Amino acid sequence: MRDTAPFHRSTSLVVFVAALLFGLALAPASTAGAAGGTAGGTDSSASKATTVASVSAAPSARADRGTGWVNSTLDNMTLQQKVGQLFMTYAYGDTATTTAAADVAANQEAYGVDNASQLIDRYKLGGVIYFAWSNNVNNTEQIARLSNGIQDAALRQPRKIPSLISTDQEGGVVFRVPATELPGNMALGAGRSPQDAETAAVIGGSELKSVGVNWNFAPVADVNVNPANPVIGVRSFSEDPQLTAALTAAQVRGYQNQGIAAAAKHFPGHGDTATDSHTGLPTIDHTRAEWEQIDKPPFQAAIDQGIKAIMTAHIVVPSLDPSGDPATLSKPIMTGILRNEMGYKGVVITDSLGMQGVRDKYGDDRVPVLALKAGVDMLLMPPNLGLAYNSVLDAVQGGELTESRIDTSVKRILRLKWDLGLVQNPYVDVAHATEVTRSPAHLQAAQALTDRTPTLVKNSGGLLPLATTGQSVLVTGAGVAPTAIVADRMRARGANADVLETGTNPTQAKIDAAVAAAQTHDVTVVLTNRAWMASGAGQRELVRQLTATGKPVVAIAIRDAYDIAHFTEVPAYIATYSYSGVSLESAVRVLYGEVNPQGKLPVTIPTADDPGTALYPFGYGLSY
Repeated sequence: MRDTAPFHRSTSLVVFVAALLFGLALAPASTAGAAGGTAGGTDSSASKATTVASVSAAPSARADRGTGWVNSTLDNMTLQQKVGQLFMTYAYGDTATTTAAADVAANQEAYGVDNASQLIDRYKLGGVIYFAWSNNVNNTEQIARLSNGIQDAALRQPRKIPSLISTDQEGGVVFRVPATELPGNMALGAGRSPQDAETAAVIGGSELKSVGVNWNFAPVADVNVNPANPVIGVRSFSEDPQLTAALTAAQVRGYQNQGIAAAAKHFPGHGDTATDSHTGLPTIDHTRAEWEQIDKPPFQAAIDQGIKAIMTAHIVVPSLDPSGDPATLSKPIMTGILRNEMGYKGVVITDSLGMQGVRDKYGDDRVPVLALKAGVDMLLMPPNLGLAYNSVLDAVQGGELTESRIDTSVKRILRLKWDLGLVQNPYVDVAHATEVTRSPAHLQAAQALTDRTPTLVKNSGGLLPLATTGQSVLVTGAGVAPTAIVADRMRARGANADVLETGTNPTQAKIDAAVAAAQTHDVTVVLTNRAWMASGAGQRELVRQLTATGKPVVAIAIRDAYDIAHFTEVPAYIATYSYSGVSLESAVRVLYGEVNPQGKLPVTIPTADDPGTALYPFGYGLSY
């Protein structure tokens, strides 16, 4: 196992984080005044707010009250209400009671209802998940109002059980809610600092909490040992299990200290797949000993840290269960290993049940039932909610599932809601949300920790840092927004920067245009995005032909670090692990020497011809 002990810690950051935690915009919403408005737009809901004093009992007293609330609530629920608590899905609309024609039509097609409020009325859902494509996350104020509207609908039900509200806010390339941009997992892996990983989670968690998101499906705890992994990649911290475990635990602390649940994913480990479980069913060929060494440590670290939720993977691991069932549906994995061997007692939620990996072997009516039989508690985004809901009901009424089994999962879900403080205070303060989200303190801290993540992999002839004397620069390569951002940031530093975006698989005509433009500029900066993939052949040829001009060329990999294996002749190469604005700003700071690069490769970059041969090893990284 590699030595990952010398994680970077910045004294100045520790001081800064302490300031954040003790008042720089991270005050809990309950101290900010009246609760936020409902979906209808009201901001004054003082009767819904709960003061700090009223919920600040000693932990043991609160736990006792929680047990009483869980048990009394469960005792008074019908079977239909219990089954509803097992489901979490999305609804279209920027308010819980939307009447917008497009959103109503989409909800009618998916569920036969107009909006989220009606969806909760019909199924008594345990939770709702937010996405941009379902028109849920347009701006801070809107999201906070939507969350309050969701809680209004949940508390209107007979048992008045508040709703879980989730999203996938991993940082980096998976960023659902508009908020302070943060580096993704692999960037944090390059930075090597548990403190930075925790700070990122504190910032992200506090902003999610402020808009009413109480459950973040993060951190990704997968160990990305396969450079050809099409679905995890930079969403993982590292190929190293111990580094991944340390940063996973740090992020669990950060999120949960802000009062939202974290969810380590994707158990039992999605890091060594060459198949995307969205489109197929991957098989992990690790032996049991390899799984113990590689995949298990981050999840065990999360459990030891007290994580409240774990998300399943739709993958087959024959050494853990030879049946051929995906882990989501595997009792030997979900109950035998996760609960009995690893000691996990919290909520287990499936990855989306609409993904092909969980649908290949069984029908959509069987999957929810089999997941519950395996030991799962919550069922995420079934492709046909009505079918899934009725299938579970039928399984109980027909004796395949006992009501006692349903009660076990509902108890865990209700306990999670209590522990998150939703029973006492389900609403958020809209004004407070706008103060917290993208606050100057958060933006400053996010940029500071991101500056510690870029990895300078190659710098032939001391090409970098670039001169600050008004050079003419061509910014080309993948991404309309990334190329524009890099050019803007370079212009701000006095460069005469032109943009010629070529896409992720440029044609020869686009390559020719970029090469011609490069010959009229002092230096070319070319952005690559997964050029290692078969679909990135045009990117690889673009960099080769730009390098062949003899002009200075700097390649910046704005996603996976592996791209340089396919154009080793490029003079300079920086890995940012993300195309977010905050990561691109850090890259430009490195270009000009404003930041001395200190990121170390969290993965091995193999040669293009032999995945077993290292071109640049784990831990490699240059500085000025």
